[in-house]
Amino acid sequence: MKIAIAQFNPIIGDLSGNAKQILEVAENAASSGVRLLLTPELSLCGYPPRDLLLNPSFVAAMDFTLQQLAQDLPANLAVLVGTVVKNSEAHVTGGKNLFNSIALLEAGTVKQYFHKRLLPTYDVFDENRYFEPGLKPSYFNLDDINIGVTICEDLWNDAEFWGKRSYAVNPIADLSSLGVDLIVNLSASPYTVGKQKLREAMLQHSAVNFKHPVIYTNQVGGNDDLIFDGRSFALNRQGEVICRAKGFESDLLVVEFDEIQRDLQLGVVSSVYESEDEEIWHALILGVKDYIQKCHFSQVVLGLSGGIDSALVAAIATAALGKENVFGVLMPSPYSSQHSISDALALGENLGIKTHILPIGELMQGFDHTLADLFTGTEFGIAEENIQSRIRGNLLMAIANKFGHLLLSTGNKSEMAVGYCTLYGDMNGGLAVIADVPKTRVYSLCKWLNFHTQQEIIPENILTKAPSAELKPGQVDQDSLPAYDILDDILQRLINDHQSAVQIVAAGHDAEIVNRVLQMVARSEFKRRQAPPGLKITDRAFGTGWRMPIASKINWIAVNNSHHINNVSTGISTQ
Repeated sequence: MKIAIAQFNPIIGDLSGNAKQILEVAENAASSGVRLLLTPELSLCGYPPRDLLLNPSFVAAMDFTLQQLAQDLPANLAVLVGTVVKNSEAHVTGGKNLFNSIALLEAGTVKQYFHKRLLPTYDVFDENRYFEPGLKPSYFNLDDINIGVTICEDLWNDAEFWGKRSYAVNPIADLSSLGVDLIVNLSASPYTVGKQKLREAMLQHSAVNFKHPVIYTNQVGGNDDLIFDGRSFALNRQGEVICRAKGFESDLLVVEFDEIQRDLQLGVVSSVYESEDEEIWHALILGVKDYIQKCHFSQVVLGLSGGIDSALVAAIATAALGKENVFGVLMPSPYSSQHSISDALALGENLGIKTHILPIGELMQGFDHTLADLFTGTEFGIAEENIQSRIRGNLLMAIANKFGHLLLSTGNKSEMAVGYCTLYGDMNGGLAVIADVPKTRVYSLCKWLNFHTQQEIIPENILTKAPSAELKPGQVDQDSLPAYDILDDILQRLINDHQSAVQIVAAGHDAEIVNRVLQMVARSEFKRRQAPPGLKITDRAFGTGWRMPIASKINWIAVNNSHHINNVSTGISTQ
C-alpha cells in the first residue's frame, strides 16, 4: 500500500485556501496510486490558530469546509486531515469545548475522528486553553492494515527515552498493546536548532522498542514568531530512517507499506544539513518570507549601520524576498565613522539592494535646540544618545508608511536580553528577524554565508571591527557589556539552561559580571514586552513562550542562589 506524506504550508485561518492545498496534493497523490494521504496537525486551519478557536463561527466554518473537502477528494483515496471537533459532553462534564483532532476522510464522508491525548502547556504551547484531551487510543483499518493515529505531543512521553514521565499515559504504548501494524503521527512541531536529531532519535527508540514502523508528518512554514521546518520522515521496525522530506519547504513523499513483511520500504531520504548555521539560515529565510507574504507585504526597509547585525538581516531579507524588494537606509550622525558608511554601502552593493543616505546631524541639532532649556544644567548622557536612535526609528517608519514597506528590526538576542537597545528607536519594526540569534551566532552565520557562497557578501571589515552603536565618540559595545563570548555563555546558561548564578560562576564566570548580567536581564523586561515579533530558533526565545511579569519585585540573584548558598561564600551580591 502506498502512503503519501503531504508536507505543506497552511495559512492560519484560510480554511478554503488550506482545503484547496490539501485537495491539490490529494489529486497528485491519487494519480500516483497512493491509498492513504497524511496531512499535518490542524492542517485545515493552520497551526497555531490560537484564539480564533474561541469564535464559534470559525469552528462551524471549519466543519463545513471539512465536509465539503470530503466530497471533493478522489474516490479511492483515504485522507487524514487535521481539524477541531466539538466536545458534545462539555456542558455536562465541565471540559473544554473542543478536541484537537484528525478526521479520516474517505468515499465522500468523514469516517472517523481521532482526538489528541497529550496537550502541551509549556513554552509556546497553550492547548489546555482550548482543548479537551482524548481519553483512549484510536486506530482504523484500511485494506487489512491497522493504523494507529497520534497527534504531535502524543509521541513525546516515552519514560524510558526521557528518563521521566511528563503525562500519565503513553499513547504509543497504548496503541502497541492494541496490536496495530503501523503508527502515524500528524504534527505541527515548531523548529528549534537541533530539534530534528532529537525527533529522529526519539522515534527510533519507539520504533525499536515497540517493533512498529512509524510515519511522522510535520507542518512547514512560518506563522508569526514560529517557524515549522517540515522534515517529515518515516522509520521501519528496525528504527532506520527510510524516508525524509526536505527542510523548510513543501514536499510530497510516497512510502510503501509491505503487507507481507508488515513494514515500510526504503524511499527518498533527503540529506541533513551540514551545520547548525546552515540550518538556521534556511529557517530564518523561511520565517521572513512567510511573515512578509502572509501579512500581505511585498517589500521591506531596514536601517544599515555598517554593523554586523543589520548586515545579516539584510542578507536574510535579500535571500528571502529578492534584492529588488529590500531597501537599506543609511542614517549617519556626526559620531558615525567613515568606515561604517563605506561598509554599509559595500554591503548594499554586494547584495544588489537599493540604498539611500539620510544624514541626521541637522535633526539632532533640532532636538538639542528644542530641549536646551529643559536640559540646562544636565550632562550629556543616555537620553541624548537615544535621541539619535529614535530619529532613525522615525525616519524608517516614515519610509515604511509612505511606500507600504514592512520595517525589519535588526537587534540580536544578546542585546534584547540585557536591554542594550532603544525603545521607539532601533527596536522599531514589524518583525525582529534575529531577536533569537545571540551575537556570537550572528558572527558565525555571517562567516558561514561568506564561506558557503565563496563570496565576500558580508564585507570583511564588518566581520573584524569592534561592534559599536556609535552614539558618542569612540564608543564600543564593550564599554557597557561584557565581551560577547562571555555574555552569550552566561545568557545561555541563565535563559536556556535555567542555571543559578552559583552554577554559572562555578562554570568559570566572574561573580560580579554574572551579578550585573542577571540584573540587566531582569530590568529589561518592559522593553522586551514592547518589541516586535521575533523569529524563534531556540528552545527559549523572548516571544510567545516567554511569560515574565514586568511590574514585579523579585530579587533574581537571591532566588537563583537560595537553594545553593548553604553557608558557602559565593562573592555574589544579593542586594
